[in-house]
Amino acid sequence: MQDFILAQKACKGNREAFKTLVRLYEKRVRILGCGFFRNASDIEDFVQDVFIKAYTNLHTFRFKSRFSTWLMSIAYNTAINTVNRRKEYVPLVESGSIFDTDYGPEEQVLRSALAEAIRAAVKELPYNFAVCLDLYFFYDFPYNEIAVITGWPINTVKSHIFRAKKLLKHKLEPLIQP
Repeated sequence: MQDFILAQKACKGNREAFKTLVRLYEKRVRILGCGFFRNASDIEDFVQDVFIKAYTNLHTFRFKSRFSTWLMSIAYNTAINTVNRRKEYVPLVESGSIFDTDYGPEEQVLRSALAEAIRAAVKELPYNFAVCLDLYFFYDFPYNEIAVITGWPINTVKSHIFRAKKLLKHKLEPLIQP
């Protein structure tokens, strides 16, 4: 509800409301950028570009979805357009640690090996599957918001996630079986 009120104020020209929205969603946009870009400079440029596009296009926000969904749609499309020029998408699972490090050395080694196996399996997924999987599991977006962000029909999103999970299960099953 807070972002709805802030978005209304921002649409009416309230710059402080937009600054607050930036503070609320900057980390989420940055994390998305980490999946697409390799260095800090590119990520910073991406984040700045997304918020500039959001600010200049505030008049197009129709309040039919959450502000975060609209913003992440801009972020995703900006990243995709940039990547299409560069061809370098890397799923979030590859770009950082998946697990907490509050475990003993043996548990950390086991978790690290599992994380590496997951990274390798996700790397082999088709691009559309990896994107949907990232948005669903690592960004906690529901199917309908992933559909808005990617521009794909909701049933396509569901299918991509289902198939990705099935492929990952098939690839990772030998590691889990005793």
